[in-house]
Amino acid sequence: MVMQMNITKKDKLWYAFIIAAIALPCIPGVIGGSFFGHVATMVLLYASMAQSWNIISGYGGQVSFGHSVFFGIGAYGAALSVVTFESLPWFGAPLGMLAAAAVSIIISYPCFKLKGHYFAIATFAIVEIFNRLFMIWDAVGGALGLDYPILPDGWVNFSWSTTKTGYYIGALAIFLLVFGIVRHIERNRMGYYLLAVREGQETAESLGVNSTVVKLGAMALSAALAALCGAFFAQYNYRVDPPMVMSLDMSMKFVLITILGGLGTFWGPFLGALVLIPLQEYTRAYLSHLGPGVDLIIFGLIIIIVMVKEPRGIMGLLGYISRKLNKSQEEAEKGGNR
Repeated sequence: MVMQMNITKKDKLWYAFIIAAIALPCIPGVIGGSFFGHVATMVLLYASMAQSWNIISGYGGQVSFGHSVFFGIGAYGAALSVVTFESLPWFGAPLGMLAAAAVSIIISYPCFKLKGHYFAIATFAIVEIFNRLFMIWDAVGGALGLDYPILPDGWVNFSWSTTKTGYYIGALAIFLLVFGIVRHIERNRMGYYLLAVREGQETAESLGVNSTVVKLGAMALSAALAALCGAFFAQYNYRVDPPMVMSLDMSMKFVLITILGGLGTFWGPFLGALVLIPLQEYTRAYLSHLGPGVDLIIFGLIIIIVMVKEPRGIMGLLGYISRKLNKSQEEAEKGGNR
């Protein structure tokens, strides 16, 4: 008896993207040492960051502005491993993920007793607390942060000085891991529980869902994945300091990318990163003479335009266009049958 797999349209897009992303470095000169290679790497990284935030805030409905704390813990985990302990980032990254998950549970348990905007405000305060703590903490470099030494190129140190290919492959691996986990959650019991809590916590609890366990589990997973992205970020930039990784600016990037692409959707974080990150990198490269913050001004304008037209972001716009095209096709078919 032959089993037939039910492959959805979303599955086909997912597999097609994986094939295209893997094939990209095989094209000579596309990734390597090109600026496009840097932009492609950043798109994959920021999409992964946004998707990690999307787990708790999009699917779970718990809007957090504090994810840069977990991102920063991951970054410092990798940096401390290399700079302070003269070890490999492969040891620091998983420890940073565990530390971020533990911290997320400790700070989220009391904060989850708050509802609505009060929870979001509390996460704002948490970012400031951790930012100031790391600014005065000498063990992690204080306000000056940690600068990497010159490391030999290769996978052992996860460091390359002349090519972006290794970093691109690393960012792609993180992307596939994060998006693969979310794809699994969507089809799993946890996904249904998260949606139930988002749509009505009291109703979900009346049906036997332990909302506290569900939210804490989602937060821990979200924090660990954000920390993994932070570890990559530290390796890529060869330094880390509190304003760089543990700030409200960084937290807002998690939020804005997801909202622009489509909150609580699978492809939303990727689409948001695909629009905003190239814009950020190319404006910094070619419009920096206009002064700092030009990319943020353009960010704001794009988000306002999209949100006015479609509050559900780019995914909502694509759905609107698809419905219009289907309606036009149906009307044309009806007209042809008369």
